[in-house]
Amino acid sequence: MTKIVFATNNLHKLSEARHILKDRYEVLKLGDIGINEDIPETGITLSENASIKSWFVYNRTGLDCFSDDTGLEVDALDGRPGVYSARYAGEEGNPEKNLEKLLKELEGVKNRTARFKTVVSLILDGVEYKFEGSVEGEIIREKRGTGGFGYDPVFVPSGYNQTFAEMPARLKNSISHRAKAMRKLSAFLTGQTNEKG
Repeated sequence: MTKIVFATNNLHKLSEARHILKDRYEVLKLGDIGINEDIPETGITLSENASIKSWFVYNRTGLDCFSDDTGLEVDALDGRPGVYSARYAGEEGNPEKNLEKLLKELEGVKNRTARFKTVVSLILDGVEYKFEGSVEGEIIREKRGTGGFGYDPVFVPSGYNQTFAEMPARLKNSISHRAKAMRKLSAFLTGQTNEKG
């Protein structure tokens, strides 16, 4: 099976990616190829950060790889936390503190509309390709559910009454922003595999 590197050590993300790409690719994490440091995310957009991470891996190893960057955009906060979602409450990247800061900023705010966005950067044979996915929804006033990660306990996708953290993983993975972007990636890679095969 063809190996491809996902520029992450996040086991939640890795599990989702392996599930979506399982039939054709063995997905390796950064630790599997000896990269254990955090890759600096110095871009000012999700797209820039995704590119930075994938080129970092490709330039160091020469291996085909992909990375993603995901952000939560809240309309009442002018699109924040956006590209800073993972470190919204500080550089340590504490998910609980990020959530608390978000809910505090939205206290008394009626408009709770928001969206999750993911940009995937794929580098294949030294050429970069990008894929995007998004899901609309709203931020509720208190946490619900124990699944998922990040802002999942306060995000209810449009058309549903459960938060991402309350949903079975199979359902979340079928409708999420990352799943949409990853399915585009998978479809592209399947086409590439067919061309080579």
